[in-house]
Amino acid sequence: MTPVGNSVLDALHAGASSIFRASIEACNIPTAFDRRLRFRGDRLERLTHDEDEPEALQLSAYKKIFVIAMGKAAGPMLGVLLDRMPRRKGLRGICCTKYLPSKRNWRFRYFEGGHPLPNEESFAAARAALAMLKKARKDTLIFFLISGGGSAMFDLPVDESVSLQQTIDFHSVLLGSGAPISDINVLRKHFSAVKGGKLAMAAPDAMKISLLLPDVPLRTLDSLSSGPTTLDRSTLDDVRAILDKYDLEAKLPEAVTRVLLRAGPAETRAAPAQKSPLGWVPPRLGLIKQTFAPAIQRAKKEGLTPPNSIFETLLSSHDLLENARAAAESAGYVVAVDNSCDDWDYADAARYLLERFHILRKEHARFCLLSVGELTVTLNRKPGSGGRNQQFALECARNLARYPEERLTVLSAGSDGIDGNSSNAGAMADPTTFERARAFGFDPEESLRRFDTCPLFMALGDSIVTGPTGQNLRDLRLLISER
Repeated sequence: MTPVGNSVLDALHAGASSIFRASIEACNIPTAFDRRLRFRGDRLERLTHDEDEPEALQLSAYKKIFVIAMGKAAGPMLGVLLDRMPRRKGLRGICCTKYLPSKRNWRFRYFEGGHPLPNEESFAAARAALAMLKKARKDTLIFFLISGGGSAMFDLPVDESVSLQQTIDFHSVLLGSGAPISDINVLRKHFSAVKGGKLAMAAPDAMKISLLLPDVPLRTLDSLSSGPTTLDRSTLDDVRAILDKYDLEAKLPEAVTRVLLRAGPAETRAAPAQKSPLGWVPPRLGLIKQTFAPAIQRAKKEGLTPPNSIFETLLSSHDLLENARAAAESAGYVVAVDNSCDDWDYADAARYLLERFHILRKEHARFCLLSVGELTVTLNRKPGSGGRNQQFALECARNLARYPEERLTVLSAGSDGIDGNSSNAGAMADPTTFERARAFGFDPEESLRRFDTCPLFMALGDSIVTGPTGQNLRDLRLLISER
């Protein structure tokens, strides 16, 4: 078997990087906002809406307007809203994000929340938001700007006797558990004073608009930042089942377990029915909406669902995927999509996608396989520097090392520009990655075992480095080849 020349792999690396960067750049928050909402004079017009929801809101009907922005895209989302909203008195707000915007509005308080683990500012932001919402009345309009990362950046235990360190330990155990995000967020909702709809319920009489930039599957939008403004459909039985399934109880601080196993008011499971609590999802996505109207009505009677709430999804992983498809096709690749490994273990996903790639590309000289979603990593030790995308890429390299003749490059990167605890968005790998890593003095197998992949990829020049993108639309994986 003859190894592939460096020039071929260099071209594939450049092509993969170009596709990823083009897909990020095309996910434009201002453009997405303008497709959904428009301020016209004193009116906020909704360009997509359900028949039984208001087409427009008169801003003059509200004496106060509050804005609470949280997550990795909180700064850009807030900037777009303020650029378009007419100037008016009574505007106040809170912005909690990891990277504070350089341009700040004096009417807002800004908090630098922690991620992937909460910090003091995470607690302070949640307390400030709850205090603000206590002042909301029927004549108050509230915008919730919610993007991924808010689960850590914006948090407060429902029992304030639980310390920050115990909360950090709670989040850390969940991140290393290997559990899918849906299960992790069930526990977060039961633990937190602001998740699972509790934030919106702090202002039950106000009119509430949630603008979403999800880093979760669209079928589970209530998991975005652990659902601060959406219905919590989980129960205490669900909590017990998750703790048992992932053997978490013994790993968590006793104070945290006590909170999780304490029966609360949200013990009504929403069952499938007719209408989604998440409101208007863009019809162009062709999605099947979640449907649970009777359960929502039942939950409203029991005070579990925020009243006077409407929702809008600005951008999603669907946009990230379609932009990547367009960029790959423009570069001359035949494109296929396979998102079925979402929430899989990274090693299983690597094997699966490589197998799918080899099956699908047989008839095509230039082929690209795209996959969006997030993978899981189960930590059995304190990790080095890296994240799920670099772990996946190096696992692919392990598989590809047996086929040095392959003209194939794998890229995996996060749309937020951050992978795990590293400063990279992700990495690229090919059949020569293991060999080149050893030439640089690395043991790639050991890097995988130690979850310490970032130094290896940085040394090889195969890291994807974008810096914070102001987006958070899940991860993009792409495999490209040419003959």
